[in-house]
Amino acid sequence: MFEDSVDPAMLRHHGDVEARPGMLDFAVNVQGLAPPAWLRDRLAARLADLGRYPCADDEHAARAAVAARHGRAPEEVLLLAGAAEGFAMLPRLTPRLAAVIHPSFTEPELALREAGVPVTRVVLDPPYTLDPALVPDAADLVVLGNPTNPTSVLHPAQTLRALRRPGRLLVIDEAFADAVSGPGVSSSAGEPSLDPGEPESLAGLAVSDVLVLRSLTKTWALAGLRCGYALGAPAVLARLTRGRPHWPLGTLQLEAISATAEPSAVAEARQAAHRIAADRAAMVERLSALGIEVHTPATGPFLLLRVPDGALLRKRLADRGIAVRRADTFPGLGPNHLRVAVRGPADVDQLIDAVRTALW
Repeated sequence: MFEDSVDPAMLRHHGDVEARPGMLDFAVNVQGLAPPAWLRDRLAARLADLGRYPCADDEHAARAAVAARHGRAPEEVLLLAGAAEGFAMLPRLTPRLAAVIHPSFTEPELALREAGVPVTRVVLDPPYTLDPALVPDAADLVVLGNPTNPTSVLHPAQTLRALRRPGRLLVIDEAFADAVSGPGVSSSAGEPSLDPGEPESLAGLAVSDVLVLRSLTKTWALAGLRCGYALGAPAVLARLTRGRPHWPLGTLQLEAISATAEPSAVAEARQAAHRIAADRAAMVERLSALGIEVHTPATGPFLLLRVPDGALLRKRLADRGIAVRRADTFPGLGPNHLRVAVRGPADVDQLIDAVRTALW
């Protein structure tokens, strides 16, 4: 564990800047180029309603759908313009000291630091296993991802619960939780998972000191629409929304949230998670066969790689029209780390050929 120097420009970096139009995109973790046809049809059917302000009934329906999906009460649901909006709200909780577990998504730390909140980094060494004892007792806000971007590590729910302390709020970024497949049994304690399709998720845990953020961007290819939500105690959600403008989400965002929370959509996401798991295993095998160090076990729709001269490899791949994500912008990782999204066999064929050519 160590404290990196803080570079705001690095914290602001995201994979979308790596992928220029026309490139084969392994830099962004969105699955697919566009939402499925049924979801596009649902959204298109609401275009005629865009002349009116977003309807309160639509907002209530979306909250109710999300609540039912996670076994929560509607008042425990806060609809968001993407999970990133939830991270931007965190300073409103006015923590005395925020601890951010790294390597992980940098947006929460950036939002907290820019608001003047004291932040301590808890940087995990490989294999990036979380020890709750590493988190300072004084931290009254703890932020981590599960599964974690970019390491693809899935922390056991039992470990997350061990982070709870009186007076502390635990914030869990579950942006990729619906892309994780599993048997529905906790790997650490043998306890039933709160969602059999999302092992180790705490989305269904209705307690006052856990806030879960979810994104619809990745699984449903909705990056351009900005959809997500938070699950937490009503008192915590009220603090987050203090000063929020009226009509924070548009009609199409509300429709997308309602649609993707329906049982049929949840079942579709679980099937996609099984496909991702198979594609991920195949990618690990093929990349490892090239002598590339792939961090495993991996559970998310992305892989963390370590290669000799990562910056040069990234440039050579870009010259061949393939985008991969630099990972040295994540605290705790270096210039030889790269992140690649899990893709299907045809795309991986091109990646493997390009990597083989670039390395030899």
